[in-house]
Amino acid sequence: MQLDEFRFDLPVELIAKFPASPRDHSRLLVIHRKKRTFEHCHFYDLPKFLAPNDLLILNNTKVLPARLFGVDKAEKPFEVFLLKSSSSSKHSWECLIRPGKKVKNEIELFFENGGRGQVKPTPNQIFEITFSLPEGKGILDWLFETGNSPLPPYIKRKADLNDKTTYQTVYAKNTGSVAAPTAGLHFTEKLLSALHDKGIQTYEVTLHVGYGTFSPIRTQNILEHKMHSEDYEIPSKTIEAIKKTKPSGGRVFAVGTTTLRTLESYPLMGPHGSTNIYITPGYQPKMVDGLITNFHLPESSLYVLVSSLLGVEFCREMYQEAIRQKYRFYSYGDAMIIL
Repeated sequence: MQLDEFRFDLPVELIAKFPASPRDHSRLLVIHRKKRTFEHCHFYDLPKFLAPNDLLILNNTKVLPARLFGVDKAEKPFEVFLLKSSSSSKHSWECLIRPGKKVKNEIELFFENGGRGQVKPTPNQIFEITFSLPEGKGILDWLFETGNSPLPPYIKRKADLNDKTTYQTVYAKNTGSVAAPTAGLHFTEKLLSALHDKGIQTYEVTLHVGYGTFSPIRTQNILEHKMHSEDYEIPSKTIEAIKKTKPSGGRVFAVGTTTLRTLESYPLMGPHGSTNIYITPGYQPKMVDGLITNFHLPESSLYVLVSSLLGVEFCREMYQEAIRQKYRFYSYGDAMIIL
Protein backbone atom coordinates (compact mmCIF):
# COMPACT_ATOMS: atom_id res chain seq x y z
CA MET A 1 0.00 0.00 0.00
CA GLN A 2 1.20 3.49 -0.87
CA LEU A 3 1.73 6.29 1.61
CA ASP A 4 -0.38 8.68 -0.47
CA GLU A 5 -3.48 6.72 0.55
CA PHE A 6 -2.98 7.86 4.15
CA ARG A 7 -2.52 11.57 3.48
CA PHE A 8 -5.08 14.25 4.27
CA ASP A 9 -5.05 18.01 4.74
CA LEU A 10 -5.82 19.31 8.20
CA PRO A 11 -6.52 22.99 8.89
CA VAL A 12 -3.96 24.12 11.46
CA GLU A 13 -6.67 25.68 13.63
CA LEU A 14 -8.05 22.18 14.36
CA ILE A 15 -4.85 21.14 16.17
CA ALA A 16 -5.78 21.36 19.85
CA LYS A 17 -3.32 23.32 22.00
CA PHE A 18 -5.23 22.80 25.23
CA PRO A 19 -7.53 20.01 26.48
CA ALA A 20 -11.26 20.24 26.98
CA SER A 21 -12.35 21.16 30.49
CA PRO A 22 -13.70 19.09 32.11
CA ARG A 23 -11.84 16.29 30.38
CA ASP A 24 -14.96 14.32 29.49
CA HIS A 25 -16.55 17.30 27.71
CA SER A 26 -14.45 16.63 24.63
CA ARG A 27 -16.46 15.55 21.60
CA LEU A 28 -16.92 11.92 20.63
CA LEU A 29 -17.47 10.62 17.11
CA VAL A 30 -19.33 7.32 17.50
CA ILE A 31 -18.67 5.01 14.54
CA HIS A 32 -20.82 1.95 13.83
CA ARG A 33 -18.54 -0.13 11.63
CA LYS A 34 -20.98 -2.70 10.30
CA LYS A 35 -23.69 -0.19 9.47
CA ARG A 36 -21.13 2.39 8.25
CA THR A 37 -22.95 5.08 10.19
CA PHE A 38 -21.87 7.58 12.81
CA GLU A 39 -23.14 9.90 15.55
CA HIS A 40 -21.83 13.14 17.03
CA CYS A 41 -21.74 13.04 20.84
CA HIS A 42 -19.57 14.00 23.80
CA PHE A 43 -17.19 11.79 25.70
CA TYR A 44 -19.41 11.81 28.78
CA ASP A 45 -21.98 9.97 26.62
CA LEU A 46 -19.68 6.95 26.46
CA PRO A 47 -21.74 4.72 28.82
CA LYS A 48 -24.69 4.91 26.37
CA PHE A 49 -22.72 2.96 23.78
CA LEU A 50 -21.39 0.24 26.06
CA ALA A 51 -23.27 -2.65 27.61
CA PRO A 52 -22.96 -4.48 30.93
CA ASN A 53 -20.19 -7.09 30.66
CA ASP A 54 -18.28 -4.99 28.13
CA LEU A 55 -14.64 -4.53 29.07
CA LEU A 56 -12.44 -1.44 28.75
CA ILE A 57 -8.68 -1.96 28.82
CA LEU A 58 -6.67 1.07 29.96
CA ASN A 59 -2.96 1.82 29.61
CA ASN A 60 -1.85 2.86 33.10
CA THR A 61 1.56 4.21 32.08
CA LYS A 62 2.59 7.48 33.72
CA VAL A 63 4.21 10.24 31.70
CA LEU A 64 7.63 11.36 32.85
CA PRO A 65 8.29 15.13 32.83
CA ALA A 66 10.95 14.33 30.27
CA ARG A 67 11.91 17.83 29.08
CA LEU A 68 14.61 19.54 31.14
CA PHE A 69 16.26 22.93 30.75
CA GLY A 70 19.80 23.48 31.99
CA VAL A 71 23.00 25.42 31.39
CA ASP A 72 26.65 24.48 30.97
CA LYS A 73 29.49 25.99 32.98
CA ALA A 74 29.55 28.98 30.59
CA GLU A 75 25.80 29.58 31.26
CA LYS A 76 24.84 28.54 27.72
CA PRO A 77 21.31 27.06 27.68
CA PHE A 78 20.58 23.47 26.67
CA GLU A 79 17.36 21.47 26.41
CA VAL A 80 17.39 17.78 27.35
CA PHE A 81 14.64 15.38 26.27
CA LEU A 82 14.82 12.06 28.09
CA LEU A 83 14.02 9.00 25.97
CA LYS A 84 14.64 5.86 27.97
CA SER A 85 16.35 4.87 31.19
CA SER A 86 19.61 3.02 30.55
CA SER A 87 20.28 1.95 34.14
CA SER A 88 18.29 0.11 36.79
CA SER A 89 18.75 3.06 39.16
CA LYS A 90 17.25 5.40 36.53
CA HIS A 91 20.14 7.82 37.01
CA SER A 92 21.37 7.31 33.43
CA TRP A 93 19.17 8.00 30.40
CA GLU A 94 19.31 8.02 26.65
CA CYS A 95 18.32 11.50 25.55
CA LEU A 96 18.14 14.14 22.86
CA ILE A 97 20.04 17.41 23.33
CA ARG A 98 19.31 20.79 21.80
CA PRO A 99 21.56 22.23 20.45
CA GLY A 100 23.18 18.83 19.99
CA LYS A 101 25.75 20.10 17.49
CA LYS A 102 27.53 21.91 20.31
CA VAL A 103 28.07 18.68 22.26
CA LYS A 104 31.18 17.22 20.63
CA ASN A 105 32.67 15.88 23.86
CA GLU A 106 31.42 15.17 27.35
CA ILE A 107 29.94 18.21 29.11
CA GLU A 108 28.32 18.92 32.45
CA LEU A 109 24.92 20.58 32.67
CA PHE A 110 23.36 22.26 35.71
CA PHE A 111 19.63 22.15 36.43
CA GLU A 112 17.21 23.57 38.97
CA ASN A 113 16.79 22.00 42.39
CA GLY A 114 20.44 21.02 42.69
CA GLY A 115 20.66 18.52 39.85
CA ARG A 116 23.69 18.04 37.60
CA GLY A 117 24.09 15.87 34.53
CA GLN A 118 27.13 14.49 32.71
CA VAL A 119 26.30 14.37 29.01
CA LYS A 120 28.25 12.41 26.44
CA PRO A 121 27.53 11.77 22.76
CA THR A 122 27.10 8.25 21.37
CA PRO A 123 27.73 6.98 17.82
CA ASN A 124 24.01 6.84 16.89
CA GLN A 125 23.31 10.58 17.42
CA ILE A 126 21.61 9.86 20.74
CA PHE A 127 23.21 11.23 23.89
CA GLU A 128 23.54 9.72 27.34
CA ILE A 129 23.08 11.74 30.51
CA THR A 130 23.96 10.60 34.04
CA PHE A 131 22.43 12.62 36.85
CA SER A 132 23.96 13.56 40.20
CA LEU A 133 21.42 14.79 42.75
CA PRO A 134 21.45 16.31 46.22
CA GLU A 135 21.83 13.72 48.98
CA GLY A 136 18.57 12.02 49.84
CA LYS A 137 16.76 13.11 46.67
CA GLY A 138 15.24 10.30 44.58
CA ILE A 139 15.64 10.53 40.82
CA LEU A 140 11.94 10.25 39.94
CA ASP A 141 10.96 12.73 42.67
CA TRP A 142 13.56 15.16 41.32
CA LEU A 143 12.40 14.72 37.73
CA PHE A 144 8.74 15.32 38.61
CA GLU A 145 9.82 18.39 40.58
CA THR A 146 12.16 19.78 37.92
CA GLY A 147 11.09 18.48 34.54
CA ASN A 148 8.49 19.81 32.13
CA SER A 149 5.69 17.88 30.45
CA PRO A 150 6.88 16.49 27.10
CA LEU A 151 4.19 18.04 24.93
CA PRO A 152 4.30 16.81 21.32
CA PRO A 153 6.08 19.01 18.77
CA TYR A 154 2.83 19.93 16.99
CA ILE A 155 1.53 21.67 20.13
CA LYS A 156 3.45 24.85 19.45
CA ARG A 157 3.64 26.26 22.95
CA LYS A 158 5.68 25.76 26.08
CA ALA A 159 4.34 23.39 28.70
CA ASP A 160 2.95 25.01 31.83
CA LEU A 161 2.18 23.69 35.30
CA ASN A 162 -1.33 22.66 34.27
CA ASP A 163 0.11 20.22 31.73
CA LYS A 164 1.63 18.15 34.53
CA THR A 165 -1.95 17.22 35.39
CA THR A 166 -3.79 17.47 32.07
CA TYR A 167 -1.13 15.56 30.07
CA GLN A 168 -1.61 12.61 32.41
CA THR A 169 -4.50 10.16 32.72
CA VAL A 170 -6.39 10.07 36.02
CA TYR A 171 -5.41 6.40 36.39
CA ALA A 172 -1.67 6.77 35.60
CA LYS A 173 0.49 4.54 37.83
CA ASN A 174 3.66 3.17 36.26
CA THR A 175 6.19 5.83 35.27
CA GLY A 176 7.96 5.32 31.98
CA SER A 177 6.34 7.14 29.05
CA VAL A 178 7.62 10.23 27.26
CA ALA A 179 4.26 10.76 25.55
CA ALA A 180 0.75 10.35 26.92
CA PRO A 181 -1.63 7.54 25.95
CA THR A 182 -3.95 10.27 24.75
CA ALA A 183 -7.25 8.39 24.41
CA GLY A 184 -7.20 7.98 28.17
CA LEU A 185 -6.96 11.73 28.81
CA HIS A 186 -10.74 12.06 28.34
CA PHE A 187 -11.65 9.95 31.36
CA THR A 188 -12.62 11.47 34.71
CA GLU A 189 -13.16 9.71 38.01
CA LYS A 190 -16.87 10.52 37.68
CA LEU A 191 -17.08 8.91 34.24
CA LEU A 192 -15.21 5.81 35.40
CA SER A 193 -17.67 5.48 38.28
CA ALA A 194 -20.61 5.79 35.88
CA LEU A 195 -19.15 3.02 33.73
CA HIS A 196 -18.65 0.74 36.72
CA ASP A 197 -22.19 1.44 37.94
CA LYS A 198 -23.48 0.18 34.59
CA GLY A 199 -21.50 -3.05 34.93
CA ILE A 200 -18.73 -2.10 32.50
CA GLN A 201 -15.42 -3.42 33.77
CA THR A 202 -12.04 -1.75 33.45
CA TYR A 203 -8.71 -3.55 33.56
CA GLU A 204 -5.21 -2.30 32.89
CA VAL A 205 -2.09 -2.93 30.86
CA THR A 206 1.16 -0.99 30.72
CA LEU A 207 2.92 0.15 27.58
CA HIS A 208 5.53 2.87 27.99
CA VAL A 209 5.05 5.22 25.06
CA GLY A 210 8.30 6.23 23.38
CA TYR A 211 9.28 9.31 21.38
CA GLY A 212 9.06 7.18 18.23
CA THR A 213 5.27 7.38 18.43
CA PHE A 214 5.62 10.78 16.70
CA SER A 215 7.74 9.41 13.85
CA PRO A 216 6.01 9.67 10.47
CA ILE A 217 6.11 6.91 7.89
CA ARG A 218 8.89 7.86 5.46
CA THR A 219 8.69 4.94 3.03
CA GLN A 220 6.39 5.22 0.01
CA ASN A 221 5.40 1.58 0.52
CA ILE A 222 3.96 1.63 4.03
CA LEU A 223 4.84 -2.03 4.59
CA GLU A 224 8.54 -1.09 4.48
CA HIS A 225 8.17 1.16 7.52
CA LYS A 226 10.06 0.01 10.64
CA MET A 227 8.19 0.47 13.89
CA HIS A 228 9.85 1.64 17.09
CA SER A 229 9.91 -0.78 20.04
CA GLU A 230 8.12 -0.13 23.32
CA ASP A 231 8.08 -2.12 26.55
CA TYR A 232 4.75 -3.55 27.70
CA GLU A 233 3.22 -5.74 30.37
CA ILE A 234 -0.22 -7.37 30.65
CA PRO A 235 -1.22 -8.51 34.16
CA SER A 236 -2.63 -12.03 34.43
CA LYS A 237 -5.92 -10.69 35.82
CA THR A 238 -6.39 -8.62 32.66
CA ILE A 239 -5.82 -11.68 30.47
CA GLU A 240 -8.29 -13.68 32.53
CA ALA A 241 -10.90 -10.91 32.30
CA ILE A 242 -10.61 -10.86 28.51
CA LYS A 243 -10.96 -14.65 28.32
CA LYS A 244 -14.15 -14.49 30.41
CA THR A 245 -15.66 -11.50 28.60
CA LYS A 246 -15.79 -12.83 25.06
CA PRO A 247 -17.62 -16.14 25.78
CA SER A 248 -20.24 -14.26 27.81
CA GLY A 249 -21.06 -12.01 24.86
CA GLY A 250 -19.19 -8.97 26.15
CA ARG A 251 -16.96 -6.83 23.98
CA VAL A 252 -13.34 -5.85 24.64
CA PHE A 253 -12.47 -2.23 23.89
CA ALA A 254 -8.91 -0.94 23.82
CA VAL A 255 -8.60 2.58 25.17
CA GLY A 256 -6.00 3.96 22.81
CA THR A 257 -3.75 2.60 20.10
CA THR A 258 -1.08 1.85 22.71
CA THR A 259 -3.48 -0.49 24.49
CA LEU A 260 -4.55 -2.12 21.23
CA ARG A 261 -0.92 -2.73 20.21
CA THR A 262 -0.21 -4.16 23.66
CA LEU A 263 -3.13 -6.59 23.55
CA GLU A 264 -2.44 -7.66 19.98
CA SER A 265 1.18 -8.38 20.97
CA TYR A 266 0.00 -10.98 23.48
CA PRO A 267 -0.70 -13.84 20.99
CA LEU A 268 2.73 -13.22 19.44
CA MET A 269 4.95 -12.55 22.44
CA GLY A 270 3.11 -13.34 25.64
CA PRO A 271 2.22 -11.11 28.58
CA HIS A 272 5.32 -8.91 28.61
CA GLY A 273 8.20 -7.88 26.42
CA SER A 274 9.22 -5.22 23.92
CA THR A 275 6.86 -4.87 20.98
CA ASN A 276 7.22 -3.28 17.57
CA ILE A 277 3.94 -4.66 16.23
CA TYR A 278 2.77 -2.76 13.15
CA ILE A 279 -0.93 -3.01 12.36
CA THR A 280 -1.85 -2.29 8.74
CA PRO A 281 -4.96 -2.79 6.58
CA GLY A 282 -5.77 -6.47 6.24
CA TYR A 283 -4.91 -7.21 9.87
CA GLN A 284 -7.65 -9.01 11.82
CA PRO A 285 -7.62 -8.15 15.55
CA LYS A 286 -7.36 -11.20 17.76
CA MET A 287 -7.95 -9.67 21.18
CA VAL A 288 -10.13 -6.59 20.81
CA ASP A 289 -13.57 -5.80 19.41
CA GLY A 290 -13.39 -2.02 19.36
CA LEU A 291 -11.22 1.02 19.95
CA ILE A 292 -11.41 4.40 21.63
CA THR A 293 -8.83 6.75 20.15
CA ASN A 294 -8.05 10.35 19.25
CA PHE A 295 -7.65 11.75 15.73
CA HIS A 296 -4.13 11.11 14.48
CA LEU A 297 -1.55 12.64 12.19
CA PRO A 298 -1.69 11.93 8.46
CA GLU A 299 0.93 9.48 7.19
CA SER A 300 1.43 8.10 10.71
CA SER A 301 1.40 4.48 11.86
CA LEU A 302 -1.48 5.39 14.19
CA TYR A 303 -3.67 6.60 11.34
CA VAL A 304 -2.75 3.44 9.43
CA LEU A 305 -3.83 1.38 12.46
CA VAL A 306 -7.24 3.07 12.56
CA SER A 307 -7.55 2.51 8.80
CA SER A 308 -6.98 -1.19 9.40
CA LEU A 309 -10.08 -1.28 11.62
CA LEU A 310 -12.35 0.92 9.52
CA GLY A 311 -11.03 0.25 6.04
CA VAL A 312 -8.98 2.84 4.17
CA GLU A 313 -11.90 4.54 2.38
CA PHE A 314 -14.27 4.59 5.36
CA CYS A 315 -11.51 5.92 7.62
CA ARG A 316 -10.80 8.73 5.16
CA GLU A 317 -14.54 9.49 5.06
CA MET A 318 -14.74 9.64 8.86
CA TYR A 319 -11.73 11.95 9.10
CA GLN A 320 -13.21 14.28 6.49
CA GLU A 321 -16.45 14.30 8.49
CA ALA A 322 -14.48 15.19 11.63
CA ILE A 323 -12.77 18.04 9.77
CA ARG A 324 -16.09 19.34 8.41
CA GLN A 325 -17.55 19.26 11.91
CA LYS A 326 -14.44 20.97 13.31
CA TYR A 327 -13.42 18.23 15.72
CA ARG A 328 -10.18 18.99 17.54
CA PHE A 329 -7.22 16.83 16.54
CA TYR A 330 -4.21 15.12 18.11
CA SER A 331 -3.14 14.69 21.75
CA TYR A 332 -5.37 17.30 23.40
CA GLY A 333 -8.14 16.88 20.82
CA ASP A 334 -11.42 15.00 20.62
CA ALA A 335 -12.02 11.27 20.38
CA MET A 336 -13.80 8.55 18.43
CA ILE A 337 -15.11 5.17 19.45
CA ILE A 338 -15.16 2.37 16.87
CA LEU A 339 -17.98 -0.03 17.69
